[in-house]
Amino acid sequence: MNIAIISVGKLKEKYLKEGINEFLKRLSKYTKVEIIEVPDEKAPENLSQREEENIKDKEGQNILKHIKENMFVVALDIQGKHLSSEEFAQFLSQRAIEGKSSIAFIIGGSIGLSKSVLNRADFKLSFSKMTFPHQLMRLILLEQIYRAYRIISGEPYHK
Repeated sequence: MNIAIISVGKLKEKYLKEGINEFLKRLSKYTKVEIIEVPDEKAPENLSQREEENIKDKEGQNILKHIKENMFVVALDIQGKHLSSEEFAQFLSQRAIEGKSSIAFIIGGSIGLSKSVLNRADFKLSFSKMTFPHQLMRLILLEQIYRAYRIISGEPYHK
């Protein structure tokens, strides 16, 4: 399976980069993972709803450029479905059984994802009702993908 993580914004924090690189290294045993960064638009405080939509639309256009027609698209969205780690492992396993060998996980910017990206998504996934920084979500997502592959392989993993 090929996994792409398409994320808005450039990762700057060294500690996040180190964690992400560690999980990319661990995952290389199971699957190919590519991280694609798309530019974030400047979003000053006190934006009008229209300005927010314009920013999300610009970021969304950049995201959609990287989504291939045959990709199964998972948008990380606070309104999405909650899965346990075991359910997430089963979710990934089921995509493989269905022949969906290319999955894209989408992480929006600080104000979320555009309607066009959400409409393109085949599945909307929520990690929590809480809001997390989008840079940190890359690390959380990679850890859960790694955990899922350990579960699928019947290998032990800390609970």
